[in-house]
Amino acid sequence: MSFRAILISETDAGQKAELTRLEESDLMEGDVTVDVTHSSVNYKDGLNITGKAPIARRFPLIPGIDFAGVVRASANPRWKAGDRVVLNGYGVGEGHHGGFSEVARLSGDWLVPAPEGWTAADCMSAGVAGYTAMLCVMALEEQGVKPSDGEILVTGAAGGVGTTAVVILAGLGYRVIASTGRVSEEPFLKSLGAAGVVDRDGFNGPVKALAKARWAGCIDSVGSTTLANVISQMNPDATVAACGNAQGMDLPTNVAPFILRGVKLVGVNSVSTPMPRRLKVWERLVQDLDLAKLHALTTHVKLEDVPRVAADIVAGKVKGRVVVDIA
Repeated sequence: MSFRAILISETDAGQKAELTRLEESDLMEGDVTVDVTHSSVNYKDGLNITGKAPIARRFPLIPGIDFAGVVRASANPRWKAGDRVVLNGYGVGEGHHGGFSEVARLSGDWLVPAPEGWTAADCMSAGVAGYTAMLCVMALEEQGVKPSDGEILVTGAAGGVGTTAVVILAGLGYRVIASTGRVSEEPFLKSLGAAGVVDRDGFNGPVKALAKARWAGCIDSVGSTTLANVISQMNPDATVAACGNAQGMDLPTNVAPFILRGVKLVGVNSVSTPMPRRLKVWERLVQDLDLAKLHALTTHVKLEDVPRVAADIVAGKVKGRVVVDIA
């Protein structure tokens, strides 16, 4: 039986992405086959589909770094037909066929159970972005950052990780300041729980060894000069959780904030999180992510819309989360 999927391939004219029909024989090896009902479009997906960054490690490739669906068949003892499952990470959509497809085949060891009380659409409204945001929140908590310590900065705040981080942090009682290049989104960000909004241009100037201390913590999905400036503005013993590189992979900073203020920079890797922690993250999302606000920051598109949305997300035209209704 054939199925629909987005496929990216290399041609003499460059990379192309198109909606096509494939056969199950086109799928890669795995011990679980899933009927995918929902996926989501993330910044990494945008880079992958547009070819703006070398995300894909093989061609042709079905992109899509997360999905939710129902097990069709399983040779893995963890799963049986009819189980509701979620996938994010493990190189799916990068080196292994991903979620922009009506059918997926992969290792059952990569899957987690869909949370009770959440629909598949809810799972993808959170998706890898919400999952990463929660990893960052947990990193701040584990470094002892408390709501009473002061303001928490969220950079790239209008994006997927940023919006969900704002909702989670505000719900936990933190005073959140959202940094964005789209200051027109201030009412939207405040509706999610941000106490204030600052223009990202304030973090794009020359990086000082030490700037005026302001932030008790930060969740950064931007990297580069923005992250360097943020580090220089952290309070003594404050923590930055870094999870992205929307501005760039470089980090033009110096050791002063680390050795004179004791600032901690914690890297957050959402791709290969060990399974026990992965399950804990999903538990925390159910506990601490307000579904009503999650729905408010989410839009829905169809599978055929994915190439267009991918270009828009790279161009900075997308806010919040974009769920792909595949079924």
